Formats: sequence, C-alpha cells, structure tokens
Amino acid sequence: MQRSHSLALASLFAALMAVLGLIPKIDLAFGVPITLQTLGVMLAGCLLGPRLAFQALVLFLAAVAIGLPLLSGGRGGFGVFLTPSAGYLLAWPVGAFVTGWFMRALSGDTPHRIAIKAGIASLAGGLVVVHASGVIGLMKIAGMTATQALVATSTFVPGDLVKCVLCALVCHTVARGLPDWRFAKTSG
Repeated sequence: MQRSHSLALASLFAALMAVLGLIPKIDLAFGVPITLQTLGVMLAGCLLGPRLAFQALVLFLAAVAIGLPLLSGGRGGFGVFLTPSAGYLLAWPVGAFVTGWFMRALSGDTPHRIAIKAGIASLAGGLVVVHASGVIGLMKIAGMTATQALVATSTFVPGDLVKCVLCALVCHTVARGLPDWRFAKTSG
C-alpha cells in the first residue's frame, strides 16, 4: 500500500510539473526561457521529501525525453537536453532532492515554521542548485564565459525568489489545512 501511495505522489507531482508547463514561457535572448516549472521543483521537495521528489522529477524528465511536449511552450524530446536550458533541466531532480533534504533537516512543525523551512529549502535546492547547474550548462552548451553565464542566470533570480515565497505560502496553507501532512517525510 505504501509503495503504491508513493508512486501516486511521485506521478502527481510529475503531472503538476506538466500543468505548470502550460503557463506560457517568456523567451530570453540566450536561449533559456522563464517558466513556472521551477516552482514545481520546490514544491515537490518540500511536500514529498528528497527521495520521492527526485523520483517525481526523473519521471517528468523521462516523459520529456521520450517526446512528450511537457515543458513550457510545448517543448519536449531528447533535443531539449542539448539546448542552453539543459543545465537547468538536468538539475531539477537534484534541486528537488536538496530542497527535500533541507526541509527534513530544519526543525519546526508549526505552520509558520514550516513556511520558513520551505522558503530556506527552496532557496537552497530550487534556486542555488538549479542555477549552479544552469551556469555550467550555459558555459558548456552556449559557450559563455563564467561571468556571462552568471549575469545571464541572474535574470532569473528575482522571479525565482518570488517562487520561493509562493512555495512557502503553499506549504503554510497545506500545514494549516492538512495538519497531519508529514512535510518532506512521506516515505522519501
């Protein structure tokens, strides 16, 4: 029963990532669009825990790799992993894992503390990890220097900070509405 519950949760968050991909992207000149899908990375880590969040994002990226148009703007197929976005995309499972790990490592179980934990965890996994990998991808695939890649990725930071706040608010709401939810501890 627990295994099927975990599979259902991982599938649900993979589907959430697809839904977030329906929101139109904003294309930038250096080939990496602004999307809401990193919010899904943050939420998966905070709500599922490290292992399940990682599995959910691997499932999502596998669906993208086989050609399902689940990325924002209807993109899909193996070719998306050869674009300047690849560093960001490939970091999603790791970012979700790190977010879940921080969520689990930080103490506090009141709705207010959970919101603070979610904000910190989202910053660590959803912003730092994803952007660090994104910078490497921009350097390797787009041929940017480290400085150029850092400047390019800084374009996303204000929006991703807003996503961290949104993730914290969602987690606060879940903590108030579902007090039995085990944040970042559901078998993962």
